[in-house]
Amino acid sequence: MKTWFHSWRAAIRIARRDAWRSKGRSALVLAMIALPILGVSALDLTYRSSELSPTERADRSMGTADAIFRDADADGVPILQDPPGEMHTPVKDYKNQTWPSGPTDVTKAIPAGSTVVTDRSGSAKLTTSHGLLSAEVRELKASDPVARGITTLLRGRFPEKNDEVMATSHFLEVSGLSIGSTLSARNFDRTYRIVGSYELPDALAVDQVNALPGAFLTPYAKAVEKSGMPTPGTSTTYLVKKSGGFTWNTVQQINAKGVVVTSRAVMIDPPADSEVPLFQKEGWGTYDSSPAADAAALAAVATVVGLAMLEICLLAGPAFAVGARRSRRQLGLVGANGGARSHIRAIVLSGGLVIGVAAAVVGTVLAVILTLALQPVLEDMMNQRFGAFDVRPLELLGIALLAVLTGLLAAIVPAITASRQTVLASLTGRRGVRRSSRVLPLIGLAAILLGGAIALFGSIATESVVIVGGGSAIAELGVVAMTPALVGLFGRTGRWLPLSPRLALRDAVRNRGRTAPAVAAVLAAVAGTVAVSTFMASSEAQQKAAYEARLPHGAVSAFVMEEGGRDVSAVREAIQRYLPVDVRADVERVSVGKPGCSPWGGGGEGCGRYEVVLPKAHECPLYATSLPGGADPSEKYTPDQRRKLITEDWRCDQSSRGGWMSVDAGLLVGDAKVLQVLGVDDPGAVKALAEGKIVSFSRGEIDKNGTVGIKQVTDIPAADRASEKGLPSPGKVSSIPAYLVPKGHKSYGVQLLMTPATAKAAGLSTLPAGAYFSTERMPDTEARQKLDGELAKLGSNAELHVEEGFVNEDSLFVIALAVFAGLVTIGAAGIATGLAQADAEADLKTLAAVGAPPRVRRTLSGFQCGVVAAMGVVLGSAAGVLPAIGLRLTEAREATNFYEQAIAQGWDNGLSGPPYVPIVIPWETLAGLLIAVPLGAALLAALVTRSRGAVARREAT
Repeated sequence: MKTWFHSWRAAIRIARRDAWRSKGRSALVLAMIALPILGVSALDLTYRSSELSPTERADRSMGTADAIFRDADADGVPILQDPPGEMHTPVKDYKNQTWPSGPTDVTKAIPAGSTVVTDRSGSAKLTTSHGLLSAEVRELKASDPVARGITTLLRGRFPEKNDEVMATSHFLEVSGLSIGSTLSARNFDRTYRIVGSYELPDALAVDQVNALPGAFLTPYAKAVEKSGMPTPGTSTTYLVKKSGGFTWNTVQQINAKGVVVTSRAVMIDPPADSEVPLFQKEGWGTYDSSPAADAAALAAVATVVGLAMLEICLLAGPAFAVGARRSRRQLGLVGANGGARSHIRAIVLSGGLVIGVAAAVVGTVLAVILTLALQPVLEDMMNQRFGAFDVRPLELLGIALLAVLTGLLAAIVPAITASRQTVLASLTGRRGVRRSSRVLPLIGLAAILLGGAIALFGSIATESVVIVGGGSAIAELGVVAMTPALVGLFGRTGRWLPLSPRLALRDAVRNRGRTAPAVAAVLAAVAGTVAVSTFMASSEAQQKAAYEARLPHGAVSAFVMEEGGRDVSAVREAIQRYLPVDVRADVERVSVGKPGCSPWGGGGEGCGRYEVVLPKAHECPLYATSLPGGADPSEKYTPDQRRKLITEDWRCDQSSRGGWMSVDAGLLVGDAKVLQVLGVDDPGAVKALAEGKIVSFSRGEIDKNGTVGIKQVTDIPAADRASEKGLPSPGKVSSIPAYLVPKGHKSYGVQLLMTPATAKAAGLSTLPAGAYFSTERMPDTEARQKLDGELAKLGSNAELHVEEGFVNEDSLFVIALAVFAGLVTIGAAGIATGLAQADAEADLKTLAAVGAPPRVRRTLSGFQCGVVAAMGVVLGSAAGVLPAIGLRLTEAREATNFYEQAIAQGWDNGLSGPPYVPIVIPWETLAGLLIAVPLGAALLAALVTRSRGAVARREAT
């Protein structure tokens, strides 16, 4: 024990001294190991600090209260809820009955003697320095002790009067206002002074204004209603504080009154699932992940960590080999003085241990410091404040041990190699030639075959991405194991190369112990990059094929559906002013009821909706009017009959001739300019509009008389009751002569188009909806920014769309991956080149002594680096394509199965159709990796290598 301890102690001291002497190499290896440790440790600290305890969550949601009471909107019937109060449902089963809906008086459920604070929220368009801004308005007495913790006052004070408010810091930032400024709202004649700035710890980026209870929302609602607009909706909760709090049993008693309760006591100590009646009800329950999913996730994480450690070991291993090679005389002296091979291995392994421990300490300390320093930035990115700064020593220790393990693993092969050198060879500097292992390539070949078979099975016989990924990882490890043999095969191409690259290739092949790890490191990095690039290029091709343009290329649309189209005119003028408009086509929408009603029906008293009547003979049997009791009409057909209906019956064709729009049923009111902007070149359609007909892009809505019926529904509750019984909605039907546009014309979501005169003649009221614009050229970024600024000043929720065609948003990610692979390639090749120079120093001295030009040293160094990079890139490119192909085959199988199931069930095929899952090879990325990266590595190595070395007597060999 004593001998073992002292030998390792001496080995560690020698390794520490060598690491300090070779500061550059030590710093390089330390950085390679410490950077991942820093990232993972910082991620752990950030996650744990942002993970709030139940007490912290309760403080942020309810202050110091014991519970939050809110209406379940179930007409006061008894309900069942989950412990957090996020899900609830009536106790009674209402399968064949009207679902209970309506408010209840929450205050009657609050126990007597409780302290209650009302928390009411709504929204309004508030005036700012730039125009109008939609923001949340909250009426909560934030200064009340019960509400302490919900908001954090940053500057100023809490509101004390009805004409005072405070605003979140984010609202002040985007609005241009400050403490002391005044604000109001559209349709509101009252003004309020901002007296404070605050933040919500769980929502830092929210735009919110806080007022005293009753100071804003009630008078604002009256003003809006007076202007003819619908009353804005609000939600009210109650913060309740009671001695003893609210247990789970108490919560269930309050649920019997139709009230949902979020209890502090239940949040801190939740009941078991077996004690929650909601979870015992059919269709309800916890949604925890399954053990299989957890195991798959754990396997994926382990695979990623293992591959990352392998990459670091492959990169750092040659660096340790460089140190061992340059210290071979010292190691020879150890052997000459009685040191055993185990002592030599201990010295080299201690180098990995020292660097690993140092990397663990540096990475962990830097992670703590950086997380603390960047805490405000991290909180802004996560949109929430941390709880307590949570340091979990065991987790950080486990991450740090990975650094130590990585350092030891990286030094194993150099340690074994160094220990096999004879004392004489170490002292004289003779390298010797050692035959490569014949077993390792066989193991690698077996791993390739096994991994390939697993990946092939996963992509063809199953739909499991985990199986494909696992098989690909095993195959890649097999390729890494076969790298020495593959390097030997590359050596056979040297006969066709010029002198310098032939020497470099011969040197790399003869010294596979240092070449193979560097080539394997490049292989691993390039394989990952090629795999991801291939997968993303294939996905991009699939998305491009599935992309459906909403407008002709370069065209612009703008719709304003709120407040009866009040801002439509201003939005039209703004677009005309800032964009290169060629043709402008104004459009309107049909409205039933008051101007301020919702465009999709509802909105309260005096509001209605319209329906485009579908003739009974044109109804698809699979999508027929719902049967009484909610029965599915498609259930009476067999899967084969459903398949035939959905693929052959024109009535079941739900495709829309391209595009999508927000106007209900695609019914627009406009003139022939709409057809011009949409690119519909049909003189018959233009003539039909002029004759007072309605233009239809679908034959389904046209009845046997050649007309389209538009029903005005004014009694929405009666219409809903009729729908539940499977009956048509009651209402007045206006029949309009129709013209059917021939097939082949894309309508971009427009299904029906008529002129304002036709709508008026049919007794239909209309409101401004928006406009379509054709442009002289594609609007540039500057014009778009100016337009966005102008629309922001209007404060209008304008649905603006500029048709730019398919835009790939992942191209920067692919470029970043290629750059990463290039850096890893250059780094690994550089390390191998340094080791090659250490080995070939005697040859370089001989070349200089016999009169070789100085550039030979630089040229040879460049080709040595380029050869390693080229071999790694070629092997990595071949190894990376196969996993991507396997994953795409898995996706194709999954998409095909889903499509077949959809057809068999009779689901809508308008947005699906036969799946298209292409496999695309990213030739540009491969060309960059195969040509630019090795060439760049060679040039860089040549530039940083000194042309002249010290001429010295060559040692006897």
